[in-house]
Amino acid sequence: MSEPAPAHVLILGGTTESRRLAERLHGDGRLRVTSSLAGRVARPVPPPGDVRIGGFGGADGLARWLREHRVDALIDATHPFAGTISHNAAHAAALTHVPLLSLRRPSWVPVDGDDWHAVGSLAEAAGKLTALRCARVFLTTGRMGLAAFAHLDEMWFLVRSVDAPEPPCPARTEVLLDRGPFTLDGEREILRRHRVDVVVTKDSGGAATAPKLTAAREAGIPVVVVRRPAVPEGVSSVATVEDAVEWLAQLPGLPELPGSG
Repeated sequence: MSEPAPAHVLILGGTTESRRLAERLHGDGRLRVTSSLAGRVARPVPPPGDVRIGGFGGADGLARWLREHRVDALIDATHPFAGTISHNAAHAAALTHVPLLSLRRPSWVPVDGDDWHAVGSLAEAAGKLTALRCARVFLTTGRMGLAAFAHLDEMWFLVRSVDAPEPPCPARTEVLLDRGPFTLDGEREILRRHRVDVVVTKDSGGAATAPKLTAAREAGIPVVVVRRPAVPEGVSSVATVEDAVEWLAQLPGLPELPGSG
């Protein structure tokens, strides 16, 4: 009697959580794990298991891939601001009846002493900078979307990203190429050395980039926080890799995984 084919799990990745999930599942002979990376970072750190890079061609393309590769479970562990792929995943899962889970790290929560200004978009963040009358901005929203700030000629921007940002950019811009995790001492030094008077960030959550929030609080610097989009309606969501493993273990037809339950 032949062994059953391994259950195929597709992880939409590019985050620390997606890599940890792939590491957690890799090596179990009852599972075949494929991680999909968008390809927006020039030198991504590949997770264990099968890896594909690039888009699927929208929801219909993803649905076609799920069928052709006999995917048994789909986990969306992309960045909390990767709204397009998350909605495509929800649509593709509905078309193919493949179980879908969203793995999202928890949002940041302000504490006493924080001076946070929540906004709904990068454009609103630019407007808030004008209202705050700040002069030196630490912009940590990534390399894309800088066009929203390009008209702010009177301000100076320190833009931190993994890869070089794409134009249009603010006229007075200094680029800092770096990849997290970042340390509190390092963030303190950046704010001090560059005389930063406001920080702009997306609510990415997680510990890797959170030290800037502590450094800003210590320095009495306001933080403009772009709210994350909601998980698509009807999609189950968990906050930890362990919860994602537990979800997989409960799916009909998938093997019980070590450490679940």
